[in-house]
Amino acid sequence: MQSRTPAPRAPGRPRSAAADTAILAATRDALVELGWSKLTLGDVATRAGVAKTTLYRRWAGKNELVVDAVAELFDELELPDSGTLAADIEGVVLQFAAILARPEAQSGLMAVISESTRDDALRGRIRESIVERQKRLVLEGRSRAQSRGELPPVTDPVEAARTVDLILDMVAGAVVHRTLVSAQPADEAWVHGLTQVLLTGLAGDPPK
Repeated sequence: MQSRTPAPRAPGRPRSAAADTAILAATRDALVELGWSKLTLGDVATRAGVAKTTLYRRWAGKNELVVDAVAELFDELELPDSGTLAADIEGVVLQFAAILARPEAQSGLMAVISESTRDDALRGRIRESIVERQKRLVLEGRSRAQSRGELPPVTDPVEAARTVDLILDMVAGAVVHRTLVSAQPADEAWVHGLTQVLLTGLAGDPPK
């Protein structure tokens, strides 16, 4: 991924949404080009073409900025409508693995996870900005599968919320471990196997 040269900006203060977009994109570029240790807020502001004060008003420090820059990548995830729950899961997991293969996602995510072991507030920001926002995929997939008759309706809201957490933990944990810890490809064969275990368990029969 090549670093982008910021386009010239019109005079005056940029709109908030435009500034945020430029800053987060510049952060990802800096992660690729410089790495976590050399990335600074001043460099990001220069790349984004914004004043340092514009950046500092939005983020308290590098940790929070990188979390939001990585979170924006995961917001690209979309649950495909492939006709079956298994195919839908495989489609979105392959997307997730592709995002984790990107250098900016790898360096950013691993760095903030490491930093969060000593920072409870940062851990909460990761959970809110990345984990909680992606629960939408599980909720959408479950609703779609229920409408197809592949899954029974859920009547207990507490149990339903617990199941959403569990599914997200299982899928995200497996893919992160496979790609970032074991450094192995999450290819179609691996994703198919993960999906079968998720849907049927270790001793279950695969869905017809």
